Amino acid sequence: MRELSLDQLKTLIAIIDLGTFSAAAQALHLSQPTISLHISELEQRFDTPLLVRGGRRVTPTAAGLTLAEHGRKLLRDADEAIAAVGRQVAGVKGRVRLGASSGILVAQLPQVMETLGRQFPDIDVNVSITGSAETLQGLEQGTLDIGIVAMPQNPSKEITIRHWRTDPMMAFLPAAWQAPKIITPDWLADKALIFNEPSTHMYRLTMEWFAAAGYAPRAKIELNYTEAMKSLVAASYGAAILPLDTSDPTRPQPMLQLRPLRPALPRQIGIAHRPLSTLDGASRNFLAILEQFRQSPGSKKTLRTK
Repeated sequence: MRELSLDQLKTLIAIIDLGTFSAAAQALHLSQPTISLHISELEQRFDTPLLVRGGRRVTPTAAGLTLAEHGRKLLRDADEAIAAVGRQVAGVKGRVRLGASSGILVAQLPQVMETLGRQFPDIDVNVSITGSAETLQGLEQGTLDIGIVAMPQNPSKEITIRHWRTDPMMAFLPAAWQAPKIITPDWLADKALIFNEPSTHMYRLTMEWFAAAGYAPRAKIELNYTEAMKSLVAASYGAAILPLDTSDPTRPQPMLQLRPLRPALPRQIGIAHRPLSTLDGASRNFLAILEQFRQSPGSKKTLRTK
């Protein structure tokens, strides 16, 4: 026996509203035999008459009225579901699952989210704080839609990665330290240091910078939260090498000194996602917002929206 269908419910409601099988057939653009089949299947499904035939107008039984009442709710829910999916596909409403590090989340994403809220207020971004390797894994497994990752990364057929930003790495020093205007590995190697965790791209960048000058310093503490690292520097616990927030380079850093590095140490950031053909409209629109904040390679300024 066929299960209950929305088409059958639509037919029942049309007959009750319009009073005849022929009027319902005309309104629904169906043949009268199809209309009769829908009602016959419904009555077999519930093993009870749903309509009283005879006279000039077809009337519903008590069971028919009850089914029609619930059917109207189901049809409204179905219409809402279709509209919701349409809005999701169109990209004006929906959810985007984003993976990004805590540093990116604090420094770059607030402006992105503000712009997204103005242009697409019904797109909800669900942010997971993840490292680059974990982000790429989430994209491959389908648990994330978009990721912001450190570059370079190993190429993948399933994942597209393109340059988004280049942020200069800086020496973050306690305010009380007597420091030169430019920080070199020679000067910094024997100081108390606060590093990112060894599993991170930032740690590898920092260690490569020291190694190129012949140093392999050990950190006093290792952790993976940029703002916590800055707080420890401000408390004179040690120095850290961190990216400058180029989205707002003039933002004051209380109790800190910022010094450029020599040799310069840039951090490259990329946007990663699965093929565009597999992304819904909400994810594609979020990518377009991210693109508004993209830096061309070698650019020193952040593209900003007004």
